[in-house]
Amino acid sequence: MFDIDKWQEIFNTIEKNKLRTFLTGFSVAWGIFMLIILQGSGIGLQKGVENQFRSSATNAIWIWNGQTSKPYKGNKPGRNIRMKNEDYDYLNAHVDGLDQISGRFHVWSNVLAYKKQSGSYTIRGVHPDYQKVEKLSLLSGRFLNENDQRFKQKNVLISKLVSDALFKAEDPLGKYIRINGIPFKVVGVFVDDDGRDDNMQLVYISIATAQTVFGGERDIHGMVVTVGDANEKEAKKIEDDIKAKMANLHRYDPEDENAMFFWNSVEEFTKFQKLFASIRLFIWVIGIGTIIAGVVGVSNIMMIVVKDRTKEIGIRKALGATPGSIISLILQEAVLITAFAGYFGLVIGVGLLELVSEHIQTPFFREPEVDISVAIGATLLLIIAGALAGFIPARRAAAIKPIEALRDE
Repeated sequence: MFDIDKWQEIFNTIEKNKLRTFLTGFSVAWGIFMLIILQGSGIGLQKGVENQFRSSATNAIWIWNGQTSKPYKGNKPGRNIRMKNEDYDYLNAHVDGLDQISGRFHVWSNVLAYKKQSGSYTIRGVHPDYQKVEKLSLLSGRFLNENDQRFKQKNVLISKLVSDALFKAEDPLGKYIRINGIPFKVVGVFVDDDGRDDNMQLVYISIATAQTVFGGERDIHGMVVTVGDANEKEAKKIEDDIKAKMANLHRYDPEDENAMFFWNSVEEFTKFQKLFASIRLFIWVIGIGTIIAGVVGVSNIMMIVVKDRTKEIGIRKALGATPGSIISLILQEAVLITAFAGYFGLVIGVGLLELVSEHIQTPFFREPEVDISVAIGATLLLIIAGALAGFIPARRAAAIKPIEALRDE
């Protein structure tokens, strides 16, 4: 395997047939290059879609108020369905499989002020569980707790963007801001995990406080529950249970999809996972197909090499060369071409992805990269493919009879 004379002969053969070797290697390099680009792009697309789910839990079921579109038990269509605190209490007590649950109340008049600074921001009243639903990360202080809810305390959690705008470099914890002229104590500062500006324009207060201070009575504008590690089928069963209970509570047709709106993130996220599994399979089929085409080209070229060197091989065998030495000579040349060309395509593909990854960042395409296991697997595949590409021509060369080879013109 490490015979210097044999390697010199291989390099001399390649040197004499530069164009043929280049075209052969290019087909292999192109195959591995396309595999890397396709695989990296698939990961980038998957990361982009997953990023759309990152701002909130992927195991959540969201519920919004709606309007009936069907008559039901004497009730005419067009009736507004509005959730109340009682709905929150009922679901929390009677639906199995719930992990976290929170209502959501919107404060429509939303001017915040601190000293001479003021601005308009989105205000949401929520329950303490909402932190895990929206994946809020605290920079300082705390999130809203059960005491804030129970005693309707005027405490507020603000985003870093709001903190920077109102407090500048001042520490906001323990300070009071005015929400529509009413003082609220800042108990925490957060950032949203997805970093989007629309999510950072938020402040949170307890839903009980929001309902009391801003005239919401017992109204809830939306609700969200999480279902732990439930799979798609289990999450769908929980959703159906909630739908049936809400239809019974509000007396509307359970089949009326406009009465209340549901969004099952478990179901949607699972659909995307299945989609990307299919995309990954498609990428591998296309990439490996391209590599196989290149390897077949290598095998054909090696057949030509054997044909061109028939007389030389005959002389070698007449001088005592064994079939094994002839096979190893052809195999080493095939493996060298495929391995070198494949590695070159691998390096160019990875380099290109690294070069463009910082410049191609969209909501649905982010940070394309190559799985290191794929790179290693592709390299091993090339070595095996190179050996297979040279095996048949090598067997043919080893089977040449010296007397017939010497007659070859």
